Amino acid sequence: MDGGIYLHAGPEIGVASTKAFTSQIVALALLTLTMGRVRALSILQGREVARALLRLPELVERILAKAADVERIAERVMRATNVLYLGRGYNFPVALEGALKLKEISYIHAEGYPAAEMKHGPIALIDDLMPVVFLAPRDAVYQKVVSNVEEVKARGGRVVAVVTEGDTGLARLADHQIEVPETLDLLTPILTVLPLQLLAYYIAVRRGCDVDRPRNLAKSVTVE
Repeated sequence: MDGGIYLHAGPEIGVASTKAFTSQIVALALLTLTMGRVRALSILQGREVARALLRLPELVERILAKAADVERIAERVMRATNVLYLGRGYNFPVALEGALKLKEISYIHAEGYPAAEMKHGPIALIDDLMPVVFLAPRDAVYQKVVSNVEEVKARGGRVVAVVTEGDTGLARLADHQIEVPETLDLLTPILTVLPLQLLAYYIAVRRGCDVDRPRNLAKSVTVE
């Protein structure tokens, strides 16, 4: 049976929209919850996910209230020519999205990479001129991400870490920290992506780029 899911996110004004990403994650989470309940997901587990989803608007507001902190970090990163984004598990796709957004609207070269594979290439690029953005919420793979951060700092890298509120585990390592509220592991991407989208926005504005009309990007794909 064919079907579709409407995002109800409103019209897409800019090509590099941010709301489409977060709305798609929520839509897919709802679809997953529905399919899980049809199969083996218990009613208690289902309620836990549903309650966490209902709390997201409040948690998003808390992150947006810290936009000024992200803006200050943007001032320190805006002159970089390359930026590396690293994440594990649920947050690896967030690293990809963060790098994509920075490329699209600020024209800085950026690469998203699985933190688990950092030693297989990207580690050779790290120096004191290359910011490394880590997705490091306190989730099931947190300690492994901390180990990755230690590897980067040992090579003189500059670290921007997105962490869970109240977490002090990376304070001694990260040059800059951005805190996000705690939620279920599978929903962390909805929160951790917001600081990265804000970071790309503020960097682009400071570089004089038109964030609503990025160069060379088309509203639709017209060629193969």
